[in-house]
Amino acid sequence: MRAVIVDCAIYREGRRTEGPADLSDALAEARSSGDAFLWIGMHEPTDKEFDLVKQEFGLHPLAVEDALRAHQRPKLEVYDDSLFMVLKPVAYEPESDTVTADELMVFVGDSFVVTVRHGESSPLAAVRQRLEAEPEVLAHGPTAVLYAVSDAVVDKYIEVAAELQVDLEEMEAEVFAPARKEVHHSRRARKAQKAQQAAGTQPGDDRTAGPPTAARIYVFKRQVLEFRRATGPLAAPMARLSGAGVPFVHERSQPFFRDVSDHLTRANEQVEGLDRLLSDILAAHLAQQGVRQNDDMRKISAWAAMAAVPTMVAGIYGMNFAHMPELGWVWSYPAVLVLMGGTVYSLFRLFKRRGWL
Repeated sequence: MRAVIVDCAIYREGRRTEGPADLSDALAEARSSGDAFLWIGMHEPTDKEFDLVKQEFGLHPLAVEDALRAHQRPKLEVYDDSLFMVLKPVAYEPESDTVTADELMVFVGDSFVVTVRHGESSPLAAVRQRLEAEPEVLAHGPTAVLYAVSDAVVDKYIEVAAELQVDLEEMEAEVFAPARKEVHHSRRARKAQKAQQAAGTQPGDDRTAGPPTAARIYVFKRQVLEFRRATGPLAAPMARLSGAGVPFVHERSQPFFRDVSDHLTRANEQVEGLDRLLSDILAAHLAQQGVRQNDDMRKISAWAAMAAVPTMVAGIYGMNFAHMPELGWVWSYPAVLVLMGGTVYSLFRLFKRRGWL
């Protein structure tokens, strides 16, 4: 097989040993010793590339199909010869404020672990390196690998949730800032300035104006939804691993999985809080827009009312009467001007007192 197998090793009493190149021989050696297991890491294998692993380890066809096709929800399934778990590691890109979710499948069976990852945000390399530095943990066998992988994925959830919380606070300050005052020291402002410099424009140039606030809130809400799709469905599998009676999982590992489950609950609560706050911010922003529009309409109406008075007087004054006031009365012209000016001033004071202007 080609380099689709990222890493393959036999771990005996928690210490790495290089086994036979043949998977069947390596698995047989791990099982024969009684205190060892085989850990194979694969990256986006094809059907043909995974066929040998499927045959040697006796993996269930449905689990293999899920592992190859990806696009699965986090879940835990128990088959006769193996345990199959799907995780969705997430990554946060601060330059674009985006959350990306990849997929990680873990097969656990008698003296073997097979991990299959799709995407680039998998924590497997760091997990393997950390476990190899802690042989006393790795000595617990495949259960230790399943725990360590789950723990690393969930810990990353908490980190991403914290990053999203910072972005949410900045967006909240931006929405509720007086007169749409820009938050110059926020990460969003710095990113916008970098984008403007890259485009060769100056700050404030309309050509680099970002999308409306409502659209940005909606895009942010989509990122939270993507995050929620990774964290929410994982709650049931972690709760199941925290209990007894799960094949291929050591009973003494239950407290550790309960700890991961607690961290996952915390992450889910943070995600739900982010989603609720975003909905509240969007509703408040739309309410602000409605208030601003009402203020604008009142100002327009006030100015129109003030303009209507001289327009009406001038319209009547300009009609063809037999006795025009200006022609027969000496003070009629300035009197009409004073009348129009006084009326407009009175309306201005009235609208100003009522807060329309």
